[in-house]
Amino acid sequence: MSTTYKKSANETKHANNSEHRRFVLIDASGIVVGRLAAYVASLLRGKNKTVFTTHCITGDFVIITNASKAIFTSDKYNTKKYHRHTGFPGGLKTLTPKQLCYKNQAYKILEDAIRGMLPHNTLGREMFRNLRVFNESNHGHDAQNPILIDFATLNRKNSVK
Repeated sequence: MSTTYKKSANETKHANNSEHRRFVLIDASGIVVGRLAAYVASLLRGKNKTVFTTHCITGDFVIITNASKAIFTSDKYNTKKYHRHTGFPGGLKTLTPKQLCYKNQAYKILEDAIRGMLPHNTLGREMFRNLRVFNESNHGHDAQNPILIDFATLNRKNSVK
């Protein structure tokens, strides 16, 4: 005698990598760096979606413009330090955000902040590839019809006036 079991209607459905992904455009002018980085990291992971799965990339493609106009609170613009090493003895290089902006590398400030908030594994590196940061307002992704998110209006602490 065999028994058959009926499948329930509430089965778990795993997300497909290509479903539900969109392009999102965020203007960073006047926005606090840490708050923007936390929000973008959750968008890249896909935590804002119902199909979020920890082992899949379900996040959106994020485009950030005007990275050079993002701001720090207090005096971090002059005192915060970013370290990197060249690989040679005595090759420790230290730069402040002010120096990075002077060298037209302000996008690295946001990239470093967002990279630190993503998982530190292969999946996190793959999520990071879905991020594009530009110093100016022009970007080459008009063909993707990105959805504009006004980040400053989501919370009054997101921007400093």
